[in-house]
Amino acid sequence: MELLSFQIISNVGDAKSYLHEALKASREERFDQAGEMIKKAEDSLGKAHDVHMDILAKESQGDDFKITLLLMHAEDQMMSTELLRDLTEEMLLTHKKYSK
Repeated sequence: MELLSFQIISNVGDAKSYLHEALKASREERFDQAGEMIKKAEDSLGKAHDVHMDILAKESQGDDFKITLLLMHAEDQMMSTELLRDLTEEMLLTHKKYSK
C-alpha cells in the first residue's frame, strides 16, 4: 500500500507542476504551450487514477487494506490537483478571451 500511495503522490506531483507551468504560460499568452502542459497534466493524473482504481478494485474483491495517513495524503493531493486542473482550464479560457 505504501508503494501505491507513493505512485499516486509522484504522478499527482508531476501533474501539479505541469498545471503551474500552464498557468504561467497562459498569463504570458503562450496558449499553445499552456494547452500542452494541461495535456501532460491529464496524462499524469490518469496514471494516478489507474493506481487509485487498482486500490478500489482490490478492496472490492475483499482485500483488507489499512487506511494510513500516507494513503489519505495521496488521495487529498489527487483531489486538490483535479481541482487545480479544472481551475487552470478555466483560467486558460479567460486569458484567451481577454488577451490583447
